[in-house]
Amino acid sequence: MNNFHIIVLDGVGVGEMPDAKNYSDEGSNTLGNMAERLGGLNLPNLEKLGVGNIIPIKGIIAQEKPLASYGKLAEMSPGKDSTTGHWELGGLKVEIEFPFYPNGFPEELINKFLAATGEKGVLGNYASSGTEIIKELGAEHVRTGFPIVYTSADSVFQIAAHEEVIPIPRLYEICSITREKVLVGKDACGRVIARPFIGTEGNYKRTTNRKDYSLDPPDPTILDYCLNNGIETYAIGKVNDLFNYKGIKHQLKTKSNDEGIDKIIETAKSVNGSFIFTNLVDFDVYYGHRNDPEGFHSALQEFDKRLPHILGALDESDRLVITADHGNDATDISTDHTREYIPLLYYRKNVPGKNLGIRKTFADIAQTAAHYFQINNDLKGTSFLNE
Repeated sequence: MNNFHIIVLDGVGVGEMPDAKNYSDEGSNTLGNMAERLGGLNLPNLEKLGVGNIIPIKGIIAQEKPLASYGKLAEMSPGKDSTTGHWELGGLKVEIEFPFYPNGFPEELINKFLAATGEKGVLGNYASSGTEIIKELGAEHVRTGFPIVYTSADSVFQIAAHEEVIPIPRLYEICSITREKVLVGKDACGRVIARPFIGTEGNYKRTTNRKDYSLDPPDPTILDYCLNNGIETYAIGKVNDLFNYKGIKHQLKTKSNDEGIDKIIETAKSVNGSFIFTNLVDFDVYYGHRNDPEGFHSALQEFDKRLPHILGALDESDRLVITADHGNDATDISTDHTREYIPLLYYRKNVPGKNLGIRKTFADIAQTAAHYFQINNDLKGTSFLNE
C-alpha cells in the first residue's frame, strides 16, 4: 500500500564501533555476546531475513538467499543515547553535545529545580538503574514525599515517584517545569523522564505511565519532510517523545512491544502512501539496562514470532527497514547503552536480499525513505532504495 516502515528494535546493537574505546565499550556486541552467553539464539524468522548475514551470531545460520537485504550502520554523531540515535535515523548529524552528569546533578541545578517546582527536597541525585533506585529509596520517598531524582550514562534527568504519593498529573507537571525552566542553556540535557511506580516496600514496580520530555530536533527530519510534502506520518511508541512530536501527524502511544506490533500491523493494513516510524523499547528498558540476556532473548523471540504477521500485512509496493538506535549489551558489566553498529534489514516482498555493506551513517535510512517518496531534501545519508 505504498508505505515505508521503520521498526527500531531499541538497544539491539551488532558490534562495537571503531571508537567504542572512547566510551569504555570495547568488546560490546549486543546480539553476538548474548548468543555466546546463552549458547545460541533461536530467531528463525529474523534468520530468514538475514540477521545472521550481518555478523556471526551463534545459533543463527547465514542465508544463501536471505529474504531481506542486510548490512550495518555506523553512527556519525557523538554519543550513544536514544535521542541522538533517533535523530540520526531521521536524517541528521547531531552536533549538539548533550550534558551528562555521571556524578549526579550539581547543587545549583538541584536548587533551581526545587525553586521552580516548589518541591521541598529530593532523594537520590546519582546515576542508577531505575529499578534499583526505587528499591533503595522507595520507602524514604513514601515517608518524605520527596521525588527521587537520578540520571544514567544517557543525558537524562529522571524523576521517580510513587503514584499514590505524587499523582501522575503532578509528576508530569514537575517534569514539564523541569524541561522548560530548569534544564535550559548549558544544562539542556536530552530528556526529562517521568518514572512513576507503585507497590509497597520490597515490592515496588515501575508502571507503564512513563513519559519523556524531549527537545525539538535542531533541523527538519524525515518526518518533517514527509509531512510537508503531503505524506501522512505515523509514530508508534517512543518515537513520539524522542522527536518531541515534530513532523508527526498521527501519534500512536504504546505501553509494550506487543501493543507496538499490533499498531504496526493495523497501520500496514489500513493506511496508504504513509511513513510509519516505530520504536519497540522493551528490549532496552527491561532487559538491556538490567543485564538480563535471557529476558532480552525472550523479548526478541516474541518479536520474531510476530514478524510473519508484520510481513504478511505488506505488499510489493511497501518497504520495511528493521534496525536499532544504539547497543545495550546485556552481558556487559555496565547497565548503560553501548557504542555499537546497528543492524540493517531492508525488506521488499518477493525481492531477493543483497549485501548493503557497512553504511557510514544511520541517516542512510532517512535518505532511503525520502528517495522512496521522491522528496528533495537536505538530509544526511545515501539512499540504498534500489541497491
